[in-house]
Amino acid sequence: MDPYQEGLALQRISVRRGVITTVALGLALTTVPAVADARDVSDTNAPVKVSLTVQGPDGLLFKGKIKTKGHDVTTATGGTHRCDGTNGGAHPTAVPTPTAALDDAARKRHFAWDGTWYASFDDYSVDTIKNVSGDGVAYWNISVNGASTPVGGCQFKLNAGDKVAFTWTAF
Repeated sequence: MDPYQEGLALQRISVRRGVITTVALGLALTTVPAVADARDVSDTNAPVKVSLTVQGPDGLLFKGKIKTKGHDVTTATGGTHRCDGTNGGAHPTAVPTPTAALDDAARKRHFAWDGTWYASFDDYSVDTIKNVSGDGVAYWNISVNGASTPVGGCQFKLNAGDKVAFTWTAF
């Protein structure tokens, strides 16, 4: 092989190595975020312990610590629907929510609550807790750490230690 052809062969080998290295590096970089995301996604609906208070028009109806995570919720009026933070596209993966916390407290402490499901909001409206309803003059306001939630109770993400309150509130 003459020196010119030898140079071309070496140049082709060098280009091939460069292409292979670039492809390998590109594959490595695109798979690393997917692995990291998979790890993060698995922990998003881990149970958290929150303080839950239900304040009716005549006083405290419930106060206690509840361990909760997002899950399907069933009410007599609204039926069964998911209540895990993915409602309305609020979060890409399941998370603990205020309405799920209320549901867990009701099941564990043996009291009833009911809510209407609104498909257009992909969420419940809490109507009655412990036989106390708004009766058209009030509603159950949901707040977390003292601030009313800007979204429904199946859409708001709770964190460990949050203070969740359902408060009977006159219109």
